[in-house]
Amino acid sequence: MDILTDIILRAGRSAVELALFVLLPVMVVMLSLMRLLEAKGVLDRLVHVVAPVVKPVGLTGLGVFGALQINFVSFAAPVATLTMMETRGASDRHLAATLAMVMAMAQANTSFPMIAMGLDFSTTLAFSIIGGLVAAAVTYHGFARTLSAQEGPVDETLHHHVAEDAKGVLDVINRAGAEAFKIAVGAIPMLVLALVAVQALRTSGAIDLLTRLLAPVLTAAAIDPALILPTLTKYIGGGTAMMGVMDEMLKNGSATIGMLNRSAGFLIHPLDVPGVAVLISAGRRAAGVWKPAALGAAVGIAVRAAGHVLLS
Repeated sequence: MDILTDIILRAGRSAVELALFVLLPVMVVMLSLMRLLEAKGVLDRLVHVVAPVVKPVGLTGLGVFGALQINFVSFAAPVATLTMMETRGASDRHLAATLAMVMAMAQANTSFPMIAMGLDFSTTLAFSIIGGLVAAAVTYHGFARTLSAQEGPVDETLHHHVAEDAKGVLDVINRAGAEAFKIAVGAIPMLVLALVAVQALRTSGAIDLLTRLLAPVLTAAAIDPALILPTLTKYIGGGTAMMGVMDEMLKNGSATIGMLNRSAGFLIHPLDVPGVAVLISAGRRAAGVWKPAALGAAVGIAVRAAGHVLLS
């Protein structure tokens, strides 16, 4: 019982430190910047310019906005965009392509805090964009080609707050700060549970046993066996849980910054159990196209993973 209590207390302390002293300040700054750009109309103009360029891969203006949200806000932010697409006449085929793109991209609530751990953000962002576009293209022209492409009258107007004076700017910053605080505090339970599970598995020897069993296969494939733990955590507990585990591994020396950057392509994205559950909550039609979207996202993630390995 004393061992379990010690595990829980150490995991809780690590989770709170990561959420409040790493995740919160990074998200406050980045969300404030994104919301100010949104309120000033900068993102509207960017979407207007980029939308025609990405149309051949099955993306619309709202899809571009979803890409900005996943890369610069959080993995849950595109839910609002997917809901807008559902209610504003987007076809199932376009919806699947957008969902695939989002699933294949790097979520900001994981990538931004991991900069402090040594993550190369510029490379991560570049391959996130490439992987997302590949995922959208193979979904729209491949996995979702049998879905309906019939569109209703599509309204792609982005409704958001404006910042026309100093008070408007302060209001936007305050709302962004509250949003960042909600994200950081909401991450604590998953971080605690993930770190408790990891410590329990380590103490019981289960991780060492699994590593010994898989090490020959992974070594033959030039994959670091140390990635077993963060990979299991990521696909079961999500990106934030993986971030907590990777932070612990970097601190105790069982992981390196090089390993972090090489594995970023297949570890930093929302194609996991919690991520998919949140994204398909956007609506009935989004839930109905998740299978072709997930297949397309897997292709995009494979492209990202290969790119990170080649450049790291």
